[in-house]
Amino acid sequence: MNDIRAVRAIRAFLANEASGGIVLMIVAALALVIANSPLAPSYFATLETKVAGLSVLHWINDALMAIFFLLVGLEVKREFIEGELSTWPARALPGLAAAGGVIVPALIYVALNRSNPEAMRGWAIPTATDIAFALGVLALLGSRIPTSLKVFLAALAIIDDLAAIIIIAVFYTTNLSALYLAGAAAGLAALAVLNRRSVTALWPYLLIGIVVWFMVLKSGIHATLAGVAVAMAIPLVAASDHSPLHRLEHALHKPVGFIVVPVFGLANAGVSFAGMTADTLLNAVPLGIALGLFVGKLVGVYGASWVAIRTGLARCPEGATMTQLFGVAMLCGIGFTMSLFIGLLAFPDNAALQDAVKVGVLMGSIVSALAGLALLSRLRPDQQPKEEGAEALS
Repeated sequence: MNDIRAVRAIRAFLANEASGGIVLMIVAALALVIANSPLAPSYFATLETKVAGLSVLHWINDALMAIFFLLVGLEVKREFIEGELSTWPARALPGLAAAGGVIVPALIYVALNRSNPEAMRGWAIPTATDIAFALGVLALLGSRIPTSLKVFLAALAIIDDLAAIIIIAVFYTTNLSALYLAGAAAGLAALAVLNRRSVTALWPYLLIGIVVWFMVLKSGIHATLAGVAVAMAIPLVAASDHSPLHRLEHALHKPVGFIVVPVFGLANAGVSFAGMTADTLLNAVPLGIALGLFVGKLVGVYGASWVAIRTGLARCPEGATMTQLFGVAMLCGIGFTMSLFIGLLAFPDNAALQDAVKVGVLMGSIVSALAGLALLSRLRPDQQPKEEGAEALS
C-alpha cells in the first residue's frame, strides 16, 4: 500500500506544472552548496573531465541543451500555428511586453558597463526569462492567479525565447566554416523534403537532426541552434494531437524539465563565494545583470503592457488586474537557464566573468521571484479585476 501511495505521489508531482520550477530551484541551491563545500574540487574537476574529446561541461552545454532548444523550437512553432500566439491580436500584448522586456534590461546593463568593451559582450544576459522557473513560481499561487495571466506569461516567455535564439544566432556566432554550414544546410534541406512528403515517422527527422547538430557544432554557429532548426522541420498537423510535432513535444517535456534543465543548472549554477566581498557583488557586470533582470524586466514588461493597454493596442488579460500584471512582470525577472547560457557564450574563456554572470543572474532571479511571489500572494482572490482594469484604461 505504501509503495502504491509513493508511486501516486511521484506521478502527481511530475504532473504538477510547478514541479519543474521547484526541481530547478533545488538543483540551483544544491550547485551552490557543493561549490562552497569540501566537494568543490571534485565538482569542478568532473565538469572539466574529457569525454570523446569534449569536457563534460561542453557535452552538457552543447549537446544536452540542444534537446532543450529542440523543445523550445517545437513550442514556438506550435504556439504560432495553432496555440495562444496564432493570431495577431493574441500576439499583441505578450509580443510588446516581451520587446520591452528585452530592450530595457539591455539598456540598464549597457549603461553600467559601457566603459568596459569585454563586459559589453554580456549585454543580452538579462534579457531572457526562464519559463520553467517563472511558471513554477506562478503555479504556487494556485487559483489566486487567473488562467489568462498564466497564458500571458507563457506566451511572453516563448517570444522571449525566440528573441534569445535570434540574439544568439546574430551576436554570438564567430569563425564560420563554409564547408560545415553547407553540410548543415543539406541536412535541413533533407528535413524539408521529408516534411513536404508528409513523412510522419519521427526517427528520420531525429537521425538527420543528429547529423545537422554535428555540422552546426563544427560550423561556428552554436550547436544548440540546430535543435531549433530541426524543430521547424517537424510536421504539425492542425487540430491533431497525434501529429509528429505533438508526439515529440509530449515525449520531451518531462525529460527536458526533470533531467536536461536540472543537469544544466547543476553544472552551471555552482559558483564559489570564497574571497567575494560586497565590492565583488556590486561590480558592474553582476550589478548590471541583477538590475537588468529585476528592474529592467519589470519596467520593460509592465511599461510596454501598460502603454499597449492604455492606447488600445492590446487588452488586459481577461479577469486580471493591472496590479496582478505588475506582479507577473516582476516574475519575468527570473532569468536562470537562458541567462546563464548566454553568459557562457558571452565570456567563453573568462572564468572570472562567468562567475560574475552566475552571481548576477542568481541575485536578480531570486529577488524577482521573492518580490513577485510576495506581491501576488497578498492580493485578495475576491478583488474586482474588471473594475480595476477599467480604471487603468480610463
